[in-house]
Amino acid sequence: MTELLVVRDLAVSYRKVPAVRGVDLTVRSGQTVAVVGESGSGKSTIAHAVIGLLPRGGRIDRGSITFAGQELTTLSERGWRSVRGREIALIPQDPAVSLDPVKRIGEQVAETLLVHGLETKRGAPTAAEELLRRAGIDEPGLRARQYPHELSGGLRQRVLIAAALAGRPKLIIADEPTSALDVTVQRRILDHLEQLAAEENLALLLITHDLGVAADRAGEIAVMSEGKVVERAPSATLLAAPAHAYTRQLLSAAPSLSGEPLRPRREGGEPLVGVSGLHKDFGAVRAVSDVSFELAKGQTLALVGESGSGKSTTARMLLRLETPSAGTVRFDGADITRLGGERLRLLRRRMQLIYQNPYASLNPKLTIADIVTEPLRAFRAGSRKDAAGLLDQVALPSAMLKRKPAELSGGQRQRVAIARALSLRPDLVVCDEPVSALDVSVQAQILELLVRLQDELGLAYLFISHDLAVVRQVADHVGVLRAGRLVEYGPADDVLRRPAHEYTKELLAAIPGQVTAAA
Repeated sequence: MTELLVVRDLAVSYRKVPAVRGVDLTVRSGQTVAVVGESGSGKSTIAHAVIGLLPRGGRIDRGSITFAGQELTTLSERGWRSVRGREIALIPQDPAVSLDPVKRIGEQVAETLLVHGLETKRGAPTAAEELLRRAGIDEPGLRARQYPHELSGGLRQRVLIAAALAGRPKLIIADEPTSALDVTVQRRILDHLEQLAAEENLALLLITHDLGVAADRAGEIAVMSEGKVVERAPSATLLAAPAHAYTRQLLSAAPSLSGEPLRPRREGGEPLVGVSGLHKDFGAVRAVSDVSFELAKGQTLALVGESGSGKSTTARMLLRLETPSAGTVRFDGADITRLGGERLRLLRRRMQLIYQNPYASLNPKLTIADIVTEPLRAFRAGSRKDAAGLLDQVALPSAMLKRKPAELSGGQRQRVAIARALSLRPDLVVCDEPVSALDVSVQAQILELLVRLQDELGLAYLFISHDLAVVRQVADHVGVLRAGRLVEYGPADDVLRRPAHEYTKELLAAIPGQVTAAA
């Protein structure tokens, strides 16, 4: 394989703050190279530098980027037009942001063809439909006439792949192309991208924070930390014998590669929650159908399924944020299905919720002290004086009390959300995808914190997730939801090791990094 992309001693800064510090990287034709690291490590900055799309304030301070022998760092904007999209294409992370919401899908793919003079206005619509078909989209004619909001996340990601293929590039940079997708959709997207790369002899530069994905898909992995490549090796070599401490840390933190529960499983126990025959209709759409389960005190029940499976709606009915269309919800022996007024308000003190995105769920105008003690003041159960103790419980220093959410990292914000949820000493905490927005090492820290607090406080968790690798670490019992129905339910070891339903088997098979972990 010939060297296609060669990066040498690359240094990039944003308003004089270093982001990439002397990076070397090589991608050969037909090769897949993964750049792995946590948020802020510099991996996306490398991708944007390679394709000439550094955001405002970013500049290349030194180094060389050559592509097929051509130096890219000295290209004018006019020179970039013959490279960007034609020779090197980018699949960005978030299709909801990258696609124009007021343009039809076909127009957006056709635009790439027209900009590069690859098709006429008359021929571009048909060519765009063919690109959508090659990207794995069924009924491309129908999809071409739709708008982005009418497509699922997986289909929108395939549209970005189609647009990237339009210029017939030699290198595709995939920047976290599946991080927001369910694991089964993620696997299908990556399988298809891998197949296309093989058919077209494309080189792939895969940017990801997930070492499991990198292990499955890349022939070579470069691990980045604080703007530097700390280790680079063939995937099998790096994963079998990582040389750098940071690589070892990433390996131990990745749930898909570790796979062991964080504490012994628990069974039996006194029921705290019991739901029976739950149904929920939204107009003519049945979101939840005949769901029944129990959750014991001090234990964790994980509800697993893809987006739209009904798991969050089920949790909201349990919390009485939604009223069931049919069925019953019991809490600590009492039927709370139709509870209202002051009795429902008092019940809420015993149930709390941790959301998926701590930045969205925390009031940006309040200080951390006000955020964590707000529930105490609402129930007249405490005051701001209790704030330091609540932060100490989640291993945050009291120095953060005067800060606001924007001044904290993602992991710190999630710790604040946990402290707030625990301020009233609830019996039940619903964790709705509490770690899916976090880097794997931060994710591991939050999971360990949740397990420790459960042991110390006797908490029951209803853990909502689409990721069975995470569930395997924390759950005592698992319920698998598909299209609103509970298709499998039982002790975690039974469901995860001896699944009975084909859908559960499909979810388990989609966990990245399993082959490497088994080896």
